[in-house]
Amino acid sequence: MSLASSLASKNISRKLSRSILMTVVVIFLSFTLFAGSFLILSLQRGLKSYRERLGADIVVIPNSSKGHGSVDDIFLQGITGNYYISAKDIAKIEAVEGIEQVSRQFYLTSAKASCCSSRIQIIGIDPETDFTIQPWISNNYKGTLAADEIIVGNSVSAAVSDHVKFYGRSYRVAAKLDRTGTGLDSAVFTGMDTIRQMAEDAGNLMETDAFTGVNIKDCASAVLIKVKDGYQISDVTDDINIHITKVQATSARSMISDIADGLGNVSGIIGFLVVLVFILAIVILAVVYALLSNERRKEFAVLRTIGASGKMLSGVMSFEALYIGSAGSVIGIILALILSYSLESSIKDSLELPYLIPDVPAVILIILLTFLIAVLTGIVISFISAGKIVRKDTGLLLREEN
Repeated sequence: MSLASSLASKNISRKLSRSILMTVVVIFLSFTLFAGSFLILSLQRGLKSYRERLGADIVVIPNSSKGHGSVDDIFLQGITGNYYISAKDIAKIEAVEGIEQVSRQFYLTSAKASCCSSRIQIIGIDPETDFTIQPWISNNYKGTLAADEIIVGNSVSAAVSDHVKFYGRSYRVAAKLDRTGTGLDSAVFTGMDTIRQMAEDAGNLMETDAFTGVNIKDCASAVLIKVKDGYQISDVTDDINIHITKVQATSARSMISDIADGLGNVSGIIGFLVVLVFILAIVILAVVYALLSNERRKEFAVLRTIGASGKMLSGVMSFEALYIGSAGSVIGIILALILSYSLESSIKDSLELPYLIPDVPAVILIILLTFLIAVLTGIVISFISAGKIVRKDTGLLLREEN
């Protein structure tokens, strides 16, 4: 260990209260940098995932869904319900000019399932026509679902090969999906025949008017549309809304745009606060180091008289900043990591935006950058403060102290 490093270690232990104060400032700085960066990256990753999962140009739902929330609520938060488009209206939708591909989805809000402590959303898809959910499912499951099989979202507390009971029937979990940061993480997916069997069981076991006036065998809860090249999405959307009165068509692009605007606003506020806190922490560190440097003028003068160079004294303070910055950064990052992961669900619910935590390589990168920024900031400020002292004449420093 060099002399400068040894003196730095002894100074830290000898002036413990001073060292703790500086460590707290660094903890504050690193915590804010990491937590803010983690939050912004999670929002950006969530939007990307949402865009990939939606996959359609137009989403059509029945007017009867209005009591269950907006289209954004349905496809972002997974707030579905028991509402249906009749086969007659589906045929009208499919006949609209400019439509290239149509896929139906069937929603069923279950009673409490054996896997969960609350009601769960079940989404039925047609694997032969689906172009939104099936590509995502294929990442985890390549087979064909049997009549007694389901696929669960990442947040559903059931593992592969577990059995979950809905309306008196038991269903095997064939696969568990990757996290998306949206309401789909808490949903259950299955084929059309299976979910219609569930709906029939629900109608037999429960008093509900959800299926009144509709034929479970040929209705759907939502119709997802891809528009042909050469046609405007807005024109096809307007055509559906004008000529089919019992449904509501929404451009997926406008949904994503609205969410992106909300994410941009939130990210902007978070970014502003991170920068503000960073500047505040730098100011605090600069003031603390300036005050400490003034207090240590005599110490520096004595060391200079016994042969210590200005470079060595600057090194002492730089080593102090390195040790204190390293300790404070590690503590701040650990605290931010714990809170960021433990509050994931609460953050997603409070923001009501797609929220998908970064993968391990991205988290490691944030950790390294936060550590380097926090430590280097302290070293640079301490080096500047020390430089102002060591440039003064030794005799003048001693006279100032007397």
